[in-house]
Amino acid sequence: MAGRFRPPTPTTRTTVRGGHTPVPTPTEAPRAGDGDRTLGRERDLLPELDFLPDLGLTLGPLRRGPADPTFRVTPDGSVWRASRTPEGPGTIRVAVRDGAPEAEAWGPGATWLLDNAPALLGAEDDPTVFVPRHKLVLATHRRRPGLRLTRTGLVLESLIPTILEQKVTATEAYASWRHLVRKFGEPAPGPAVPEGMRVMPDARAWTLIPSWEWHRANVDGKRAATIVRAAGVAARLEEAARMDPPAARRRLELIPGVGPWTSAETVQRSNGAPDEVTTGDLHLPGIVGWALAGDRTTDDGAMLDLLAPYEGQRHRAARLILLSGRVPPRRAPRMAPGDIRAF
Repeated sequence: MAGRFRPPTPTTRTTVRGGHTPVPTPTEAPRAGDGDRTLGRERDLLPELDFLPDLGLTLGPLRRGPADPTFRVTPDGSVWRASRTPEGPGTIRVAVRDGAPEAEAWGPGATWLLDNAPALLGAEDDPTVFVPRHKLVLATHRRRPGLRLTRTGLVLESLIPTILEQKVTATEAYASWRHLVRKFGEPAPGPAVPEGMRVMPDARAWTLIPSWEWHRANVDGKRAATIVRAAGVAARLEEAARMDPPAARRRLELIPGVGPWTSAETVQRSNGAPDEVTTGDLHLPGIVGWALAGDRTTDDGAMLDLLAPYEGQRHRAARLILLSGRVPPRRAPRMAPGDIRAF
């Protein structure tokens, strides 16, 4: 009997990249807007959702590090996000209580956030079309029944932190994101928002960040210039959220400095794209190759061949492989973080 019950996969760097963000068991807590109903809007999402989402798995890919100022998980089991919507800044809190999802939002963007909350929680995703073709994928799929692919409908908020992650360690990119959002963003709206939450800068503010502030944020000139170029055509880029994923990626890759890796990582979040697998990644091909074929030397081409049976759902398959926690044994030290501020 003991072999039938496997312990949950521990949280590791790999499972975090797969979207594993621990969320505490929900508790009965005062709703943040109870003191003043004019400050927030609330609605029960149950009529719009015919499933119970796993908030940690569904929203986990939106968190840029454990101290992301735009993302918080609170002890009562709520997930908070601060976003810059087409209608302005807003904060949304989502939770699952008594078997029903609920959402509450504040700020000028509150209505937009609530209208898009079902998509954020995976309502536009259809996991029933996914058919596991490998034992490892099947086992992880069964252990993660609440996994849904989020669709934020917002491009720039995923594109900018993805650009910051180009060619550097996650630790460096997360620190840069924190520095820039805290310095140039604005406080997240709401009467009881967790301390320190902020909305990222608007497009114009990104273009006005001086060179020395990019340096202080440990962002090199190439990545800074790419962000500025993207912010300069933000309106056109946001249109990509309403396109099919391949067309959205083509739109993003018109920006110099935005390649296949960056466009895939962005549309996975903004468009909820189940088939847009990330290529050009330092680690993902080896992880997929090791998990499915026992080959740690797998390159992008071989990875795509291994994922071919999942055509249409390759990103979901890759996420499940990451969430399995199975990685090849380490043979070399981790990439050492760099710091251009020393120059």
